[in-house]
Amino acid sequence: MGVARAGSDLRPAARRFIHLRGAASDGQRKTTTYSAFSLLRHGLTHEKWQRAWREHEVASAYDAVIVGAGVHGLATAYYLAANHNMRRVAVVDKGYVGGGGSGRNTAILRSNYLTPEGVRFYDRSMTLYSTLAADLNFNVMFAKRGHLTLAHNDGSLRTMRWRAEVNKLQGVESEVIAPEEVKRLVPFMDISSHTRYPILGALYHPPGGIIRHDAVNWGYARAADALGVHIHQGTEVLSIGVVDGKVTGVTTNRGEISSPIVVNCTAGWASLVSSLAGVSLPIITHPLQAAVTEPVRMFLGAVVVSGSLHVYVSQTDRGELVFGASTDPYPSYSMRGSLAFTEELASHVLELMPSIAKMRVLRQWAGLCDLTPDFSPIMGTTPVEGFLVDVGWGTYGFKAGPAAGEAMAELVATGKTPELISSFGLSRFGDGLLVGERGAAAVGH
Repeated sequence: MGVARAGSDLRPAARRFIHLRGAASDGQRKTTTYSAFSLLRHGLTHEKWQRAWREHEVASAYDAVIVGAGVHGLATAYYLAANHNMRRVAVVDKGYVGGGGSGRNTAILRSNYLTPEGVRFYDRSMTLYSTLAADLNFNVMFAKRGHLTLAHNDGSLRTMRWRAEVNKLQGVESEVIAPEEVKRLVPFMDISSHTRYPILGALYHPPGGIIRHDAVNWGYARAADALGVHIHQGTEVLSIGVVDGKVTGVTTNRGEISSPIVVNCTAGWASLVSSLAGVSLPIITHPLQAAVTEPVRMFLGAVVVSGSLHVYVSQTDRGELVFGASTDPYPSYSMRGSLAFTEELASHVLELMPSIAKMRVLRQWAGLCDLTPDFSPIMGTTPVEGFLVDVGWGTYGFKAGPAAGEAMAELVATGKTPELISSFGLSRFGDGLLVGERGAAAVGH
């Protein structure tokens, strides 16, 4: 429905009708019709609003149980139902939908990684993100802004050229640009030569951007629920059953669930959950802090990252600046912010954009990052038959959600590891086939 122009007659608009699709109680889609005025009343009063996803009693058995109701777990469940018609699926989480890393990240999207395996994988995720709003019938607020990774020395500039060529070979748009072009894209950037960290160039990735992370979680949850998936919030996995090397199900605080497939899609606690099945993972958990400022008029047209300064910044559609840095240098499960982080972050951001000195930080937070030795994820099978993992995402898991969910759903449904994720298996650490992404992932959000 369009917005009536000033001075026009509102009565014709009031006679128009809008059709909204919701989730029926039997898992099928239904259509409800509203007039323009009833739609406004419905929106203001929450009158007879349907739940975006339903609450269910925990069944005694499912075809698959997914641990973790973040973007990876929800995407896996959705693609199992949508692509493979596998709907007797449960997603369990000790918290709430999107309450872990999926609700604590800075929601930056890109595919300009360093290894061919990584570039191909994240490019698939970007492709899925580009049509996600239409696929889920839910506005995920994807904004293509462009992504700039700054180079402050000759070594960084060589790495940027390397990444650009790897990206181009995989069909991903990426190029190294001069400081003058950086200034054109971000006029508030200081590109003068007398700064402590002069900008010598940048890796420019036009497809990069930002997205509303909550909307992605809600969209996947709503769509999965409509296809019959059961989402169980407040359901903690206490143990994972294994008999003769095969998974048999999980025991939760709401009872036992029998299942031949259990998928670990947790972040922060990935190694702890896997240990319940007797599977050891080469993962160390570190906190990652972020902060957001008061909203101001839009002025930052691109995502800006500096590996040398350990900082990245973007601006939301509401005008807030979202900042982040590298992970804290010590392993921890703490999700509290620190003054030291804020002071260091502010000083580094001001070296890039001195003119924002008077902006006020409204809040800060932290999430947990599971880091592997090669900074690439662990996806696929484990020594326990039926126990699968989609973990070890470090600081870059949210942008991988759609591709990871699609690939893991294919693995669950067919029993065969998709080529797209074959390089990310757990066995690579024993075989010495590491996929080194640190050069593109240490602070390259």
